[in-house]
Amino acid sequence: MTVAEQATAAAFAPIPVSVAAYVPRDRARGLVRSAFPRRRSRLALTRSAAEFARLFQTTLIDAAILDVGAPNEDLWRAAELARDFPSIPFFALTPLRAGDAPVVARCMALDFADVITEHVDDAVLRELVLPHTFTHRFQAALETPPAALGLETALRRAVWERLVAHAGRMVRTDTIAESLGVSREHLSRTFAADGAANLKRTIDLVRLLAAAELAKNPGYDVGDVARVLGFASSSHLSTASQRICGTKPASLARLRAIDIIERFLAGRLRSRT
Repeated sequence: MTVAEQATAAAFAPIPVSVAAYVPRDRARGLVRSAFPRRRSRLALTRSAAEFARLFQTTLIDAAILDVGAPNEDLWRAAELARDFPSIPFFALTPLRAGDAPVVARCMALDFADVITEHVDDAVLRELVLPHTFTHRFQAALETPPAALGLETALRRAVWERLVAHAGRMVRTDTIAESLGVSREHLSRTFAADGAANLKRTIDLVRLLAAAELAKNPGYDVGDVARVLGFASSSHLSTASQRICGTKPASLARLRAIDIIERFLAGRLRSRT
């Protein structure tokens, strides 16, 4: 099998979805646990708004689920975070009783992505959430690499698919190489052949695209973005931002994906391997 065929055929395990859930009721906790089992998800269950809010500062959250079956002021403090993190979809989980219309209306006013009805939607809860998650939307938006990047070979496209599947989280070159069945050295050399961008720079580009999206959230500052994406520090993110698009990370929120890619193509394709 050629390298190109290996790149096309090699299996690649999907990234576990990361879900933050505010679920005080026992039934709601059990339902969410069933929908997002450990082997396929990173699920954090909380019972207070303060605990729920801390999750957004420590890890990249793909989706948030709030049990609105017994609404109180603490719940609404948690729900208000939807306005601080518009890149992260919020879902209301409710038994949808006759008197719950005001609760649902308040969730919609906070721009919740959807309302999940207990008993009715139990079996499809995961399927309702997954298409809206940050990682899924990031991957879908960038699944086909921009033509200007010149990722025309099967190997380069396979690498790109693996990078965008991580949605800005750190991924090592040896991990990518192993998934493709080639050595790290062969991968780096082949990816950067004929004057193309080298692999390390391309990894940084995808991470900066995710950082720019997260930086648009009012609830995140530069330090938060660096932390949830796994940069070593804010300075590390700053160095990557300067290297890839010639700007400070504080300016990332003003840049579109196409702006970052155009800056990357303007002489920032190569680094030491």
